[in-house]
Amino acid sequence: MAFCAKCGCQLPSVFSEDPRFTTRSWGLHPGNLLKTSSDKSVKLKQALDCLLASVCSREQRCDLKLKNLELAAVGGSDVHVKMLAAPVNPSDINMIQGNYGLLPKLPAVGGNEGVGQVVAVGSSVTGVKPGDWVIPANAGLGTWRTEAVFSEEALISVPSDIPLQSAATLGVNPCTAYRMLMDFERLRPGDSVIQNASNSGVGQAVIQIAAALGLRTINVVRDRPGGTMVTYGGMAKQPVIASVSLLIFKDLKLRGFWLSQWKKDHSPDQFKELILTLCDLIHRGQLTAPACSEAPLQDYQRALEASMQPFVSSKQILTM
Repeated sequence: MAFCAKCGCQLPSVFSEDPRFTTRSWGLHPGNLLKTSSDKSVKLKQALDCLLASVCSREQRCDLKLKNLELAAVGGSDVHVKMLAAPVNPSDINMIQGNYGLLPKLPAVGGNEGVGQVVAVGSSVTGVKPGDWVIPANAGLGTWRTEAVFSEEALISVPSDIPLQSAATLGVNPCTAYRMLMDFERLRPGDSVIQNASNSGVGQAVIQIAAALGLRTINVVRDRPGGTMVTYGGMAKQPVIASVSLLIFKDLKLRGFWLSQWKKDHSPDQFKELILTLCDLIHRGQLTAPACSEAPLQDYQRALEASMQPFVSSKQILTM
């Protein structure tokens, strides 16, 4: 395990896995050069990449700030969107910390999820119109802002008659929950799904979607029975440990799921179909938003700090 020499924040595992690095040898911080214990500059591309990605979280929170930016002109295939609400997800925090599988070019606007209302469209836009609600088609759009101009292909239209919090939190956790229930085992009505972290956004969605599919859910903390164990997140940044006896005698399978990778492996139309399926569950009252606490965009620091507190199940929602 490796830590920043200046403030003690944990650094990516690549440093602790490479014997050339020691916890006493660096000053890994903005403006500092990564050095070995022999004081020779490390020129490996991997190390340089990590240097850029590993500004510690305490420093990064100080660097987050509200700015007034000039709005881009609306081109032929562009859409002017007024953001309505955007949650603070663990993946947003990981991205800010540089510990996520997808990192934007800096400077960047935070937020991977949210809902906005179309204000105006370019002359060649056909999929949305003023007044429509839209959500990001992919991560990295930057939803923590009051308004922006996006390309039409970066957006997906959603019904405007669903609750605002449901729309704002639709594109990540419910999608992850649905795909995990559908993609790894052929589950039939009456089957059971065992999960931990059931009070999380994904966990709450799993319970509701499973019920709509006729599945039972069992919520545990440590037990790992046979079947397929799917990991979709790891905020503790600790290894997944599995019993050898379960792997051998219970045929336990270990799998991972990342929604962004699923999107890469499937067409935009398939993701739109998934969103519409979830919207149908919302219309039927079978899927609701997780417990949320709203905060105005100006109070983003308080919302970020609240979202990083342990054992808090309420999701922070930034309202514009």
